[in-house]
Amino acid sequence: MKTEFRVAFLGAGRMGLTHLRNLTGIKGVRVVVVADVSLEAAERGKVAAGAERATTDIAAAIAAPDVDVVMITTPTPTHVELLEAAVWAGKPAWCEKPISQDLASTRRVVDQIAKAGLPVQIGFMRRFDPGYATAKRRIDAGEIGVLERFSASSCDFAPPPIAYIATSGGIFVDQAIHDLDLCRFLVGEIDEVFAWGDSRIDPAFAEVGDVDMAVATLRFANGTLGTMQVSRRAVWGYDTRTEIAGSTGKLVVDAPQKTPLRHYGQLQSTVDHFASFPDRFEAAYRLEMEAFFDALREGRPPTPSAADAMETLRVAIAATRSLRERRPVKVSEIV
Repeated sequence: MKTEFRVAFLGAGRMGLTHLRNLTGIKGVRVVVVADVSLEAAERGKVAAGAERATTDIAAAIAAPDVDVVMITTPTPTHVELLEAAVWAGKPAWCEKPISQDLASTRRVVDQIAKAGLPVQIGFMRRFDPGYATAKRRIDAGEIGVLERFSASSCDFAPPPIAYIATSGGIFVDQAIHDLDLCRFLVGEIDEVFAWGDSRIDPAFAEVGDVDMAVATLRFANGTLGTMQVSRRAVWGYDTRTEIAGSTGKLVVDAPQKTPLRHYGQLQSTVDHFASFPDRFEAAYRLEMEAFFDALREGRPPTPSAADAMETLRVAIAATRSLRERRPVKVSEIV
Protein backbone atom coordinates (compact mmCIF):
# COMPACT_ATOMS: atom_id res chain seq x y z
CA MET A 1 0.00 0.00 0.00
CA LYS A 2 1.44 3.34 -1.08
CA THR A 3 1.61 5.81 1.80
CA GLU A 4 3.38 8.83 0.30
CA PHE A 5 2.34 10.84 -2.75
CA ARG A 6 4.23 13.46 -4.73
CA VAL A 7 1.88 15.95 -6.39
CA ALA A 8 1.96 18.13 -9.49
CA PHE A 9 -0.51 20.91 -8.73
CA LEU A 10 -1.92 22.71 -11.77
CA GLY A 11 -3.51 26.14 -11.39
CA ALA A 12 -2.74 28.54 -8.56
CA GLY A 13 -5.64 30.97 -8.69
CA ARG A 14 -8.08 31.67 -5.84
CA MET A 15 -9.40 28.12 -5.49
CA GLY A 16 -5.98 26.68 -6.26
CA LEU A 17 -4.46 28.46 -3.27
CA THR A 18 -7.32 27.21 -1.08
CA HIS A 19 -6.62 23.62 -2.13
CA LEU A 20 -2.86 24.04 -1.77
CA ARG A 21 -3.20 25.21 1.80
CA ASN A 22 -5.41 22.21 2.57
CA LEU A 23 -2.90 19.81 1.04
CA THR A 24 -0.16 20.96 3.40
CA GLY A 25 -2.04 19.42 6.33
CA ILE A 26 -2.46 15.94 4.82
CA LYS A 27 0.08 13.42 6.06
CA GLY A 28 2.08 11.68 3.36
CA VAL A 29 1.26 14.24 0.65
CA ARG A 30 3.95 16.51 -0.75
CA VAL A 31 3.52 19.05 -3.54
CA VAL A 32 6.70 18.91 -5.60
CA VAL A 33 5.71 21.28 -8.41
CA VAL A 34 3.12 24.03 -8.89
CA ALA A 35 2.35 24.90 -12.51
CA ASP A 36 0.37 27.84 -13.86
CA VAL A 37 0.37 29.86 -17.08
CA SER A 38 1.42 32.76 -14.86
CA LEU A 39 4.84 32.24 -13.29
CA GLU A 40 3.94 34.77 -10.60
CA ALA A 41 0.88 32.69 -9.63
CA ALA A 42 2.93 29.49 -9.72
CA GLU A 43 5.51 31.05 -7.41
CA ARG A 44 2.75 32.09 -4.98
CA GLY A 45 1.47 28.53 -5.03
CA LYS A 46 4.97 27.17 -4.45
CA VAL A 47 5.29 29.30 -1.33
CA ALA A 48 1.79 28.38 -0.07
CA ALA A 49 2.48 24.65 -0.40
CA GLY A 50 6.19 24.64 0.39
CA ALA A 51 6.72 23.04 -3.02
CA GLU A 52 10.11 22.35 -4.55
CA ARG A 53 9.59 24.27 -7.78
CA ALA A 54 7.25 26.46 -9.82
CA THR A 55 6.83 26.42 -13.58
CA THR A 56 4.71 27.58 -16.52
CA ASP A 57 5.34 24.29 -18.35
CA ILE A 58 2.20 22.42 -17.34
CA ALA A 59 2.81 19.46 -19.64
CA ALA A 60 6.27 18.93 -18.16
CA ALA A 61 4.85 19.09 -14.64
CA ILE A 62 2.39 16.28 -15.44
CA ALA A 63 5.06 14.11 -17.05
CA ALA A 64 7.74 14.74 -14.41
CA PRO A 65 9.23 11.44 -13.11
CA ASP A 66 9.04 12.62 -9.49
CA VAL A 67 5.25 13.16 -9.74
CA ASP A 68 2.78 10.44 -8.64
CA VAL A 69 -0.51 12.36 -8.65
CA VAL A 70 -1.90 15.26 -10.71
CA MET A 71 -4.27 17.82 -9.21
CA ILE A 72 -6.11 20.21 -11.55
CA THR A 73 -7.60 23.55 -10.49
CA THR A 74 -7.14 25.41 -13.76
CA PRO A 75 -10.05 27.11 -15.64
CA THR A 76 -12.77 24.73 -16.84
CA PRO A 77 -11.91 24.92 -20.59
CA THR A 78 -8.51 23.33 -19.79
CA HIS A 79 -9.78 20.37 -17.74
CA VAL A 80 -10.29 17.95 -20.64
CA GLU A 81 -6.81 18.43 -22.06
CA LEU A 82 -5.11 18.16 -18.66
CA LEU A 83 -7.10 15.12 -17.52
CA GLU A 84 -6.25 13.41 -20.79
CA ALA A 85 -2.58 14.23 -20.25
CA ALA A 86 -2.72 12.75 -16.76
CA VAL A 87 -4.37 9.58 -18.10
CA TRP A 88 -1.77 9.25 -20.85
CA ALA A 89 0.94 9.65 -18.21
CA GLY A 90 -0.70 6.87 -16.17
CA LYS A 91 -1.19 9.08 -13.11
CA PRO A 92 -4.18 9.34 -10.74
CA ALA A 93 -5.86 12.72 -10.80
CA TRP A 94 -8.12 15.02 -8.85
CA CYS A 95 -9.90 17.69 -10.87
CA GLU A 96 -12.19 20.60 -10.08
CA LYS A 97 -15.70 20.38 -11.44
CA PRO A 98 -16.86 20.18 -14.16
CA ILE A 99 -14.76 18.07 -16.49
CA SER A 100 -16.21 20.08 -19.37
CA GLN A 101 -19.25 22.12 -20.25
CA ASP A 102 -20.20 19.78 -23.09
CA LEU A 103 -21.19 16.15 -22.94
CA ALA A 104 -19.15 14.85 -25.87
CA SER A 105 -15.74 15.82 -24.50
CA THR A 106 -16.77 14.75 -21.00
CA ARG A 107 -17.78 11.32 -22.28
CA ARG A 108 -14.48 11.00 -24.16
CA VAL A 109 -12.49 11.64 -20.99
CA VAL A 110 -14.69 9.34 -18.90
CA ASP A 111 -14.15 6.54 -21.43
CA GLN A 112 -10.38 7.09 -21.39
CA ILE A 113 -10.28 7.02 -17.59
CA ALA A 114 -12.32 3.80 -17.51
CA LYS A 115 -10.11 2.15 -20.13
CA ALA A 116 -6.93 3.13 -18.25
CA GLY A 117 -8.40 2.02 -14.91
CA LEU A 118 -6.99 5.07 -13.18
CA PRO A 119 -8.46 6.57 -9.98
CA VAL A 120 -9.91 10.02 -10.67
CA GLN A 121 -11.99 12.20 -8.35
CA ILE A 122 -13.98 15.28 -9.37
CA GLY A 123 -14.35 18.22 -6.99
CA PHE A 124 -17.99 18.16 -5.90
CA MET A 125 -16.98 19.18 -2.39
CA ARG A 126 -20.46 19.47 -0.87
CA ARG A 127 -20.62 15.67 -0.57
CA PHE A 128 -17.89 15.98 2.10
CA ASP A 129 -19.51 18.77 4.12
CA PRO A 130 -20.22 17.26 7.57
CA GLY A 131 -23.92 18.13 7.30
CA TYR A 132 -24.45 16.58 3.87
CA ALA A 133 -22.25 13.55 4.63
CA THR A 134 -24.26 12.85 7.80
CA ALA A 135 -27.53 13.32 5.92
CA LYS A 136 -26.40 10.75 3.35
CA ARG A 137 -25.57 8.20 6.06
CA ARG A 138 -28.95 8.69 7.75
CA ILE A 139 -30.87 8.44 4.50
CA ASP A 140 -29.05 5.21 3.62
CA ALA A 141 -29.79 3.87 7.11
CA GLY A 142 -33.51 4.45 6.53
CA GLU A 143 -33.83 6.98 9.36
CA ILE A 144 -36.38 9.13 7.49
CA GLY A 145 -38.19 6.27 5.77
CA VAL A 146 -39.15 6.31 2.11
CA LEU A 147 -38.00 9.53 0.44
CA GLU A 148 -40.83 11.79 -0.72
CA ARG A 149 -39.63 15.38 -1.21
CA PHE A 150 -36.36 17.23 -1.84
CA SER A 151 -35.74 20.97 -1.91
CA ALA A 152 -32.58 23.03 -2.31
CA SER A 153 -31.73 26.71 -2.45
CA SER A 154 -28.36 28.23 -3.34
CA CYS A 155 -27.64 31.95 -3.57
CA ASP A 156 -24.31 33.67 -4.12
CA PHE A 157 -23.58 36.83 -2.18
CA ALA A 158 -22.79 38.81 -5.35
CA PRO A 159 -22.72 37.98 -9.08
CA PRO A 160 -19.41 37.17 -10.74
CA PRO A 161 -18.17 39.42 -13.58
CA ILE A 162 -20.19 39.29 -16.79
CA ALA A 163 -17.04 38.27 -18.66
CA TYR A 164 -17.06 35.09 -16.56
CA ILE A 165 -20.80 34.55 -17.05
CA ALA A 166 -20.41 34.76 -20.83
CA THR A 167 -18.23 31.63 -20.85
CA SER A 168 -19.59 29.83 -17.75
CA GLY A 169 -21.98 27.46 -19.53
CA GLY A 170 -25.04 28.98 -17.88
CA ILE A 171 -26.49 29.03 -14.40
CA PHE A 172 -27.27 25.29 -14.24
CA VAL A 173 -23.95 24.06 -15.63
CA ASP A 174 -21.97 26.54 -13.52
CA GLN A 175 -23.68 27.45 -10.23
CA ALA A 176 -26.51 24.94 -9.77
CA ILE A 177 -24.42 21.92 -10.74
CA HIS A 178 -23.44 21.49 -7.07
CA ASP A 179 -27.10 21.22 -6.07
CA LEU A 180 -27.75 18.80 -8.90
CA ASP A 181 -24.86 16.65 -7.73
CA LEU A 182 -26.38 16.68 -4.23
CA CYS A 183 -29.70 15.58 -5.74
CA ARG A 184 -28.03 12.48 -7.15
CA PHE A 185 -25.90 11.93 -4.03
CA LEU A 186 -28.74 12.18 -1.51
CA VAL A 187 -31.83 11.03 -3.41
CA GLY A 188 -30.85 9.22 -6.62
CA GLU A 189 -30.96 9.68 -10.37
CA ILE A 190 -33.20 12.38 -11.87
CA ASP A 191 -35.69 11.39 -14.56
CA GLU A 192 -37.13 14.74 -15.62
CA VAL A 193 -36.65 18.48 -15.03
CA PHE A 194 -38.69 21.61 -15.75
CA ALA A 195 -36.88 24.96 -15.32
CA TRP A 196 -37.67 28.65 -15.44
CA GLY A 197 -35.31 31.60 -15.17
CA ASP A 198 -35.00 35.35 -15.61
CA SER A 199 -32.53 38.22 -15.46
CA ARG A 200 -33.83 40.40 -12.66
CA ILE A 201 -30.53 41.39 -11.05
CA ASP A 202 -28.62 42.59 -14.11
CA PRO A 203 -29.90 42.76 -17.72
CA ALA A 204 -26.34 42.01 -18.88
CA PHE A 205 -26.99 38.34 -18.05
CA ALA A 206 -29.67 38.22 -20.73
CA GLU A 207 -27.33 39.93 -23.19
CA VAL A 208 -24.87 37.02 -22.90
CA GLY A 209 -27.64 34.41 -23.10
CA ASP A 210 -27.96 33.55 -19.41
CA VAL A 211 -30.21 34.24 -16.42
CA ASP A 212 -29.27 35.41 -12.94
CA MET A 213 -31.91 33.43 -11.08
CA ALA A 214 -33.74 30.19 -11.79
CA VAL A 215 -36.09 27.62 -10.31
CA ALA A 216 -36.55 24.01 -11.32
CA THR A 217 -38.86 21.15 -10.47
CA LEU A 218 -37.41 17.65 -10.48
CA ARG A 219 -38.88 14.18 -10.81
CA PHE A 220 -36.52 11.49 -9.52
CA ALA A 221 -36.43 7.96 -10.89
CA ASN A 222 -37.51 6.60 -7.48
CA GLY A 223 -40.64 8.79 -7.46
CA THR A 224 -39.35 11.53 -5.16
CA LEU A 225 -40.33 15.07 -6.19
CA GLY A 226 -37.97 18.00 -5.85
CA THR A 227 -37.58 21.76 -6.21
CA MET A 228 -34.49 23.88 -6.58
CA GLN A 229 -33.83 27.62 -6.51
CA VAL A 230 -30.61 29.38 -7.51
CA SER A 231 -29.70 33.06 -7.57
CA ARG A 232 -26.56 35.01 -8.35
CA ARG A 233 -27.24 37.51 -5.55
CA ALA A 234 -28.25 37.42 -1.89
CA VAL A 235 -27.48 40.73 -0.19
CA TRP A 236 -27.47 39.08 3.27
CA GLY A 237 -24.61 36.72 2.35
CA TYR A 238 -23.87 33.37 0.73
CA ASP A 239 -26.93 31.22 1.39
CA THR A 240 -27.36 27.51 0.71
CA ARG A 241 -29.75 25.01 2.31
CA THR A 242 -31.24 21.62 1.56
CA GLU A 243 -34.23 19.66 2.90
CA ILE A 244 -34.99 15.98 2.36
CA ALA A 245 -38.36 14.73 3.63
CA GLY A 246 -39.37 11.11 4.01
CA SER A 247 -42.25 9.03 5.32
CA THR A 248 -40.97 9.12 8.92
CA GLY A 249 -39.11 12.42 9.18
CA LYS A 250 -36.93 14.97 7.43
CA LEU A 251 -33.36 16.22 7.35
CA VAL A 252 -32.36 19.85 6.91
CA VAL A 253 -28.81 20.93 6.06
CA ASP A 254 -28.38 24.63 6.77
CA ALA A 255 -25.74 27.03 8.03
CA PRO A 256 -27.71 30.19 8.85
CA GLN A 257 -24.76 32.03 10.41
CA LYS A 258 -20.98 31.91 10.24
CA THR A 259 -20.05 32.44 13.88
CA PRO A 260 -22.09 30.64 16.61
CA LEU A 261 -22.80 33.98 18.25
CA ARG A 262 -25.83 36.26 18.34
CA HIS A 263 -25.42 39.84 19.50
CA TYR A 264 -28.45 41.22 21.39
CA GLY A 265 -29.19 44.85 22.16
CA GLN A 266 -31.71 47.67 21.71
CA LEU A 267 -34.67 45.39 20.90
CA GLN A 268 -32.75 43.63 18.16
CA SER A 269 -30.19 40.92 17.56
CA THR A 270 -27.54 40.39 14.87
CA VAL A 271 -25.53 37.46 13.48
CA ASP A 272 -22.86 37.26 10.81
CA HIS A 273 -23.20 35.34 7.53
CA PHE A 274 -20.91 33.53 5.12
CA ALA A 275 -19.53 35.58 2.24
CA SER A 276 -18.74 32.87 -0.30
CA PHE A 277 -18.51 29.13 -0.97
CA PRO A 278 -14.86 28.80 0.18
CA ASP A 279 -16.05 30.38 3.42
CA ARG A 280 -19.14 28.20 3.91
CA PHE A 281 -17.54 24.93 2.74
CA GLU A 282 -14.10 25.35 4.29
CA ALA A 283 -14.26 21.96 6.01
CA ALA A 284 -15.63 20.23 2.89
CA TYR A 285 -12.71 21.42 0.76
CA ARG A 286 -10.27 19.93 3.26
CA LEU A 287 -12.20 16.69 3.70
CA GLU A 288 -12.55 16.00 -0.03
CA MET A 289 -8.75 16.13 -0.36
CA GLU A 290 -8.30 13.79 2.58
CA ALA A 291 -10.86 11.38 1.10
CA PHE A 292 -9.06 11.34 -2.26
CA PHE A 293 -5.70 10.38 -0.78
CA ASP A 294 -7.32 7.90 1.63
CA ALA A 295 -8.84 6.15 -1.40
CA LEU A 296 -5.47 6.06 -3.15
CA ARG A 297 -3.79 4.59 -0.06
CA GLU A 298 -6.48 1.94 0.34
CA GLY A 299 -6.61 1.03 -3.35
CA ARG A 300 -10.32 1.79 -3.79
CA PRO A 301 -12.01 4.04 -6.38
CA PRO A 302 -12.38 7.64 -5.18
CA THR A 303 -15.76 9.32 -5.35
CA PRO A 304 -17.36 11.32 -6.86
CA SER A 305 -15.96 9.80 -10.02
CA ALA A 306 -15.64 11.16 -13.54
CA ALA A 307 -18.72 9.10 -14.43
CA ASP A 308 -20.62 10.89 -11.62
CA ALA A 309 -19.57 14.22 -13.08
CA MET A 310 -20.87 13.20 -16.49
CA GLU A 311 -24.27 12.17 -15.13
CA THR A 312 -24.61 15.41 -13.17
CA LEU A 313 -23.68 17.38 -16.30
CA ARG A 314 -26.45 15.55 -18.21
CA VAL A 315 -28.98 16.82 -15.66
CA ALA A 316 -27.58 20.36 -15.87
CA ILE A 317 -27.82 20.30 -19.67
CA ALA A 318 -31.40 18.99 -19.40
CA ALA A 319 -32.27 21.89 -17.07
CA THR A 320 -30.64 24.36 -19.46
CA ARG A 321 -32.62 22.92 -22.40
CA SER A 322 -35.83 23.13 -20.37
CA LEU A 323 -35.08 26.76 -19.51
CA ARG A 324 -34.54 27.66 -23.16
CA GLU A 325 -37.34 25.58 -24.66
CA ARG A 326 -39.86 26.19 -21.85
CA ARG A 327 -40.87 22.56 -21.49
CA PRO A 328 -40.19 19.53 -19.27
CA VAL A 329 -37.06 17.68 -20.42
CA LYS A 330 -36.27 14.03 -19.75
CA VAL A 331 -32.64 13.48 -18.80
CA SER A 332 -32.71 10.54 -21.21
CA GLU A 333 -32.99 13.09 -24.03
CA ILE A 334 -29.45 14.27 -23.29
CA VAL A 335 -27.18 11.88 -25.19
